[in-house]
Amino acid sequence: MPSVLKAQIAEPAYRTRPDRYPDAPPRPYASSPATVRPYADPVIDPRLVARARASFDAHRNSLRSIDVVGIADFSKASGESRFYLLDTNSGRVTRHLVAHGRGSDPEHTGFLQRFSNTPGSEATSSGGYVTTEFYPGRYGRAMRVRGLDYTNSNAESRAIVVHSAWYAEPQVAAMQGRLGRSEGCFAFSYQSLQEVLARLGPGRFLYADRA
Repeated sequence: MPSVLKAQIAEPAYRTRPDRYPDAPPRPYASSPATVRPYADPVIDPRLVARARASFDAHRNSLRSIDVVGIADFSKASGESRFYLLDTNSGRVTRHLVAHGRGSDPEHTGFLQRFSNTPGSEATSSGGYVTTEFYPGRYGRAMRVRGLDYTNSNAESRAIVVHSAWYAEPQVAAMQGRLGRSEGCFAFSYQSLQEVLARLGPGRFLYADRA
């Protein structure tokens, strides 16, 4: 793996997208603001970054801000810092613990076994999300998300949100070797949530998958 991973999550506004007809000339994105070419920290699996970039490109028009993106690598154990906040201007990355849904890990192994978009599954869903609004939730201040793909299209109706939880605190991982499980939400420690809400506020991109 190279020392610096050239992720290019956001690209310049003059980049074009292919037309649905192969012989047609490429069409530029309409009224996209100029952006920089960031570099992702090599701790993020390049395969995951590539898929996050493709999803970002596909959903660019759904986003209001592209200065920070969130990437969750659910191929890692829940006791590892597997949620990344990537600053697209500087390439700086901060890492955080994040819990997955109990329906994704019925035996509570600490590893996500499957994704699901099914209501009532209590599982984590994969794909691209856009963050929407802050609200006062059961665990305190939280943030809603909207699924952008068929794999997470039920996120809003399932009340999948970003919140803090006692079972996502570092002490739980240290004592048990894994975090507790959510009902499909992105659950963080209280301290991590403060940074996530501050930097990944409404209108930004969040991507969840396995490498």
